[in-house]
Amino acid sequence: MLFRSYIFFIFLNQNPNTLNKVTAVLIFSLIVVSSCKDKAAKVNIPDDTYKATQTKAIATMLDSFNIAAANADADRYFNYFTSDAIFIGTDATEHWDKDSFRKWSAPFFEKKRTWKFTALQRHIYFGNHTDIAWFDELLNTSMKICRGSGVLVFHKNQWKVQQYVLSTTVPNEVVDTVVAIKAAREDELIKTLK
Repeated sequence: MLFRSYIFFIFLNQNPNTLNKVTAVLIFSLIVVSSCKDKAAKVNIPDDTYKATQTKAIATMLDSFNIAAANADADRYFNYFTSDAIFIGTDATEHWDKDSFRKWSAPFFEKKRTWKFTALQRHIYFGNHTDIAWFDELLNTSMKICRGSGVLVFHKNQWKVQQYVLSTTVPNEVVDTVVAIKAAREDELIKTLK
């Protein structure tokens, strides 16, 4: 696109009287549109074989990720995150970048009192790119069933966690009870976040 734009502007500067503004805008728009089509053609859309292979690879990675945490292996666990990853925990105040999450969790890893998550159910999805996937899973945890979800990126021949969200699940029949328990604390938090 840069080359096409350069040629267009050279032409425009050499022939300023032959083109009016409308014609110039139309030509430039055509250049932009044709460049977008060129880029769209280069997108690697994952096919069914790729999805099947990478679904297995991602499931293995997520299991290893959870095992690293259960074994209190901080280096291995945090290596599964991208350098700019975000971890969102079950508490509304838990929104950390990788370094902050590592610092917060360090005492748990040091004391070997980390969390053990085992996938009960997992869904893995792909969009229109081979280097991005996302997942959601139900986890067996010390907090009973939780939901893990996140965004994965394929970087240097391996899948890494770009964003991870851990949520507790609340059966619909007890939502009112849970809301009553957390209302006072979260009402104060709502005031500070407004």
